[in-house]
Amino acid sequence: MRPSGRTPDQMRNIVMEAGFTRHAEGSCLISFGDTRVLCTASVEERLPPWLRGKGQGWVTAEYGMLPRATHTRGNREAAKGKQSGRTQEIQRLIGRSLRAVVDLGLLGERQITLDCDVIQADGGTRTAAISGSWVALRIAVDKLIEQKLIEKDPIRQKVAAVSCGIHQGNAVLDLDYIEDSSAGCDGNFVLTSDGNIVEAQVTAEGECYDEEGLLRLLRLARIGCTDIFAAQDKATGR
Repeated sequence: MRPSGRTPDQMRNIVMEAGFTRHAEGSCLISFGDTRVLCTASVEERLPPWLRGKGQGWVTAEYGMLPRATHTRGNREAAKGKQSGRTQEIQRLIGRSLRAVVDLGLLGERQITLDCDVIQADGGTRTAAISGSWVALRIAVDKLIEQKLIEKDPIRQKVAAVSCGIHQGNAVLDLDYIEDSSAGCDGNFVLTSDGNIVEAQVTAEGECYDEEGLLRLLRLARIGCTDIFAAQDKATGR
């Protein structure tokens, strides 16, 4: 039995509160257990200079943690004057994951920015950010369609992400902080609802894995993402 009492293939409780904020075109407060991330989607009728005039849009993301999202207070990155390498890596991952399921040509010449702010961290903040950002993006795009600003739906599939790892010799799904901090191997999987893989990040932390171990983690990730896709459908009313 895991420290949380869950079975190896059991997700933490998933809660998605769509439309959590008033002003953003799309928003979602997502919870994976005690991890909570606020995801907002902002639609702007402008593009980065290198994309102007190319007849397509852009989807990007920014990520950050509130100072007391963890057990001890962390300094705001704005106070340091620069983002950490971890922050940059995570927000690039979120942007790549969302762009993988969006037809940028159908989006038109506009940019949608997903802001992911970690309110409380207990492991899996980047995977929660990806999964919640899709809900915020879906809501924002639906509004563009309702307003007849775009003709066809540019979102091809759902996308979700979940962590998996090897803890005390067992492959487990959706690691919380206790497991993540002591896992022999941990990874993040980003999957689409049609079964494709966007990204797989699996790293040995003192315990190497073989091919079968990687496949076990992937199978767990598919189980977890199936639960997340269902929660996304419920949150968006689809």
